[in-house]
Amino acid sequence: MRAARLIKMVLMLQSRPWMTAAELARELEVSERTITRDAQALSEAGVPVYADRGRSGGYRLIGGYRTRLTGLARSEAEALFLSGVPGALREMGLEDTASAARLKVSAALLPSLRDASRTAAQRFHLDAPAWFSEPGTPELLPPVADAVWDDRPIVAHYRRGEAEVRRTLEPYGLVLKAGVWYLCARVPEPGSFRVYRIDRFTGVAPGEERFTRDEGFDLPGFWEERAEQFARSILRAEVVVRLSPDGIRRLRYVLDPGSARQALDACGAPDGRGWVTLTLPVESEEVAHTQLTGLGPEVEVVSPAALRERFAADAARLAALYG
Repeated sequence: MRAARLIKMVLMLQSRPWMTAAELARELEVSERTITRDAQALSEAGVPVYADRGRSGGYRLIGGYRTRLTGLARSEAEALFLSGVPGALREMGLEDTASAARLKVSAALLPSLRDASRTAAQRFHLDAPAWFSEPGTPELLPPVADAVWDDRPIVAHYRRGEAEVRRTLEPYGLVLKAGVWYLCARVPEPGSFRVYRIDRFTGVAPGEERFTRDEGFDLPGFWEERAEQFARSILRAEVVVRLSPDGIRRLRYVLDPGSARQALDACGAPDGRGWVTLTLPVESEEVAHTQLTGLGPEVEVVSPAALRERFAADAARLAALYG
């Protein structure tokens, strides 16, 4: 445990000009006294850790000291090669860059670990697109990706309904969701963050000057929040249904699993046959009809009346069809 902590301490000091004892203690989850002992141990082992005394002091490495990657364990090396997503890198135009980086890392590893890229690839593959869909790479993804990596603003033209809109954007990050590429960008005026589907872009012109990123921006957190907002925003209607025990089990396959779970948690006790009555949030009556049809006779629509009448008409047609 201590050896791993010492390696992590050196790597942290390599990545920053200096760190206080309190910062190191917080990151490594030990006491400041332990940090003092660890710094002394590193110094005795030949690692040039220098301690600046005083209120604003801290620890730093001197002489441009850099450690090598010979401390990687096999599991760490394999996890490193898992971090690349070949399809996504290829679509962003970064396949050659990623390949060169993997070669450099492989060359720096111990001989016993140089097969890590092969063993990782044999054990994990990410297939991002959803089933029964034809994934397509947006034509303008590579220039958008270049702007993201270089922190360069773009002037984007994109389709919004029947119109084409022009916006100046500060591209912060890319998200690949179920085979669809999205750009998370800041609109300088009014200074808000928004999400754009890249396949709706019709033109992209990168700027010459770099913009200053908001260091507090958290891409995973931002995406999670927007995804939840989107899911809530499209559920504008409600239907009341009765579900059989089998319908309860199958509900999550025809509705959003989160919405189905919340509705089931809020419903009352089952009747003598095990049927329950619950209120489901849905996008619209039309969408609810399509989704609930998948449950067949395991669901009964109670309200709204128009949707119940539609299912009754469907049942009559089926009875006539199968006689």
